[in-house]
Amino acid sequence: MNEIGLENADGLTVLGLGGNLSGRHATVAHALEAAAARLPDLGLRLVARSRWWRSAAWPDPGQPAYLNGVALVGSRLAPGQILAALRGLEAEFGPRAGPRNSPRVLDLDLIAHGRDILDTPELTLPHPRAAERLFVMGPLAEIAPLWRHPVLGMTAETLARRASVGLDAHPVS
Repeated sequence: MNEIGLENADGLTVLGLGGNLSGRHATVAHALEAAAARLPDLGLRLVARSRWWRSAAWPDPGQPAYLNGVALVGSRLAPGQILAALRGLEAEFGPRAGPRNSPRVLDLDLIAHGRDILDTPELTLPHPRAAERLFVMGPLAEIAPLWRHPVLGMTAETLARRASVGLDAHPVS
């Protein structure tokens, strides 16, 4: 999908899509494509989507490599409603294989909801670790390089250059 400018990206919701198991799909990429195709069913209108980026699993590089991407969506849903819809979609694709950061078919993250800043027990916005992850900021910079982090004020392009986690991340499709 095409890059969009800052004037269009600021009011959108940023989602992270990732996974490192294929589940009932032929490949991890097919699972992620199937998940992206379901976003409109959740009330999330797809505006732009990055390519899939491959990186070693983090924090345990001994696990299967991940594919990650970012989607910009429009929605009238509140952040909590979006998070609940994402968790429901994850569950449809299969349970995680274990505790946090373990292999999974689908990992969906609510990265940012417009310019909202939230810090509740259920949800922190923007996502508290996204800015340091190349596998999030790289794909975001690919489709919306001028998107600005609501707290840090830096663009996705700058954050991708400054990332400290997942530095092996690179686009594959």
